Amino acid sequence: MKTSVAAIGACLSLALSAVQMASAAESGAYPTKPIRLIAPFPAGGTSDTIARTLGQKLTEAWSQGVVVDNRGGVGGIVGTTMARYAPADGYTLLVGNVSPVAINGSLYKSLDYNAVRDFTPVTMAAAGPNIVVINPSVNVKSIKELVTYVKGGGKMDFGTSGAGTISHLAAEMFKNMTGVSMLHVPYKGSALIINDLLGGQIQISFSDMPVALPHVKAGKLRALAVTSAKATPLVPGVPSVAEAGVPGYAIDSWWGVLVPTGTPKEITAKLNTELVRILNLPEVKERFAGLGVEAVPSTQAQFAQTINSEITKFAKLIKDVGIKIE
Repeated sequence: MKTSVAAIGACLSLALSAVQMASAAESGAYPTKPIRLIAPFPAGGTSDTIARTLGQKLTEAWSQGVVVDNRGGVGGIVGTTMARYAPADGYTLLVGNVSPVAINGSLYKSLDYNAVRDFTPVTMAAAGPNIVVINPSVNVKSIKELVTYVKGGGKMDFGTSGAGTISHLAAEMFKNMTGVSMLHVPYKGSALIINDLLGGQIQISFSDMPVALPHVKAGKLRALAVTSAKATPLVPGVPSVAEAGVPGYAIDSWWGVLVPTGTPKEITAKLNTELVRILNLPEVKERFAGLGVEAVPSTQAQFAQTINSEITKFAKLIKDVGIKIE
């Protein structure tokens, strides 16, 4: 009996070693087929732009196709949930931003994912403030004039990428700190907001920088302020909301790459190494800066720390501002 048990143990040990060796070999060869990069917002938005930039560079580096899969809806929940249930094999990546990763858990009573439990951080990708933009037909040229205009009865409907997104929180925080009343108009993504803002269907947005900045530069939208604590060299001549008359106001966006929990460590490490290299490329930094965001590569541990601290920060903000989603 002892010999039989020992033999079984030896067989199991050999089988386990074989599995581990196969896994290591597969990780070393990774990638051997196309990679899907989920952007949980519609095409044309910031998540999409970042995903396509990274995807193109990964394709060039690894000679494997990277397909950007836009899955917008419910403040990033649809695409993030899809990524959560994807196989943990390194062939599905998520370009997650602050809304679905750090905000939604404090807003919704039930989610099909937990950002900390169900995802492994790979690296931060980009960060930057939002920008307060209005249709030029509105006779408002500063934050102080905005407050005066709205309190005087002026119509001001604000578009966001959906309830609970960073653009929504930025606007609600502004309302709370200034006492103004503005109507919330939710959209499925930032590119859709800009279309209606240009058309005059809404008057203002606390928009993602990359989708709004080109229209500001073209004179089609007017920039009032950025949402960071201080003005940024990414948008010369535009003050921060705090500097423009609302002391203490500050809120920023960020984007990063994550994979489903259980993805082999060798693969996540390889992804981190390659994505950090890509994010440090001068042309990528220049591309991001032109969009109004900064390339921010990180270690996996640094990104995990950022996610945890942001979850805590936004949970407090949501409670203070009083946003509730049924």
